[in-house]
Amino acid sequence: VQLQASGGGQVQAGGSLRLSCAATGLAFRGAGVGWFRQAPGKEYEFVAGIHRGGVGTVANAVKGRFTISGDNAKNTVYLQMNSLEPEDTAVYYCAADSRIIWSSRFKISNYAYKGQGTQVTVSS
Repeated sequence: VQLQASGGGQVQAGGSLRLSCAATGLAFRGAGVGWFRQAPGKEYEFVAGIHRGGVGTVANAVKGRFTISGDNAKNTVYLQMNSLEPEDTAVYYCAADSRIIWSSRFKISNYAYKGQGTQVTVSS
């Protein structure tokens, strides 16, 4: 299984980015997929998750600004990030697991697979 995260970049505060997580060897329609971020010197932080192509959920810190969605045909999960703030600066990772107990989605260590990360930098 390989997860490929992409779409990061550098934007000014208030801008938008859309991250993509594409998988090979794992069908997202049968898995839980989470987006996490890690800022320098900090722990991984849960950002958003979607379970078996259902309705996604986002963390309170990004609610109203970020949305998660999936395209089963492309086997890709997206993280749409609007109204970006400097505090959103981090490396963003996607993680997936077909056997995850969804109530445990908030810890990246509970996922079997993790992508390589994509850098998001928001300048003020």
